[in-house]
Amino acid sequence: MSIRRTTTTRRMMAAVAMTATITLALAGCGEDGGGQAQGEGSAAPSAPASPSTEDKGEQQEDTAAGENVDPDVKLAEARGERGLKLVVHQVKRDAGGFLTVQGEVVNEGDGTRNTAGWGGQESSVVAKNPNSVAGATLVDKVGKKRYYVLRDTDSRCLCTTAIAPLPQGKSAAVFMQFPAPPATTTEVDFTLPTFATTSLKISE
Repeated sequence: MSIRRTTTTRRMMAAVAMTATITLALAGCGEDGGGQAQGEGSAAPSAPASPSTEDKGEQQEDTAAGENVDPDVKLAEARGERGLKLVVHQVKRDAGGFLTVQGEVVNEGDGTRNTAGWGGQESSVVAKNPNSVAGATLVDKVGKKRYYVLRDTDSRCLCTTAIAPLPQGKSAAVFMQFPAPPATTTEVDFTLPTFATTSLKISE
């Protein structure tokens, strides 16, 4: 099992160059609360810190390669529709102010399943990231903030894309990068559309 590289260093350079724009866009939503966290109060979106181009490129390549991820470690599981299961293997802070979630989606159902709904409801994001997990979110209930998967100004996400349909009994490795919550936050609620919300402990 290996995690597919879905972004390139060139994409990452573009994402970093436009970090300030992303920050302003997200900050503009912060006062509105960013929607309701499931079962909780208002949670405002949060923008990432600005890493150096060099750090971000190296970090993204490591993530895409799935280095240091033990598939036997199961930090959390979330049940989805029609026999799908999401298993989270790693939740880790990275250099530059990122939080990376890595895991796999397993098809325990009775037929082939696809990624319908996993990309979220933003049409521009869905269009730029076909068959992806771009719709995933984190909620820091203590800090009352919601974090979205990082994306560049062309709406391309820092996450797994082009996930093929899953036949019965098969799995697909996935990863998602978010802005990292404050160091004092050690646990967040994670949601991937069509799956139940699950609590994740953050590794330093």
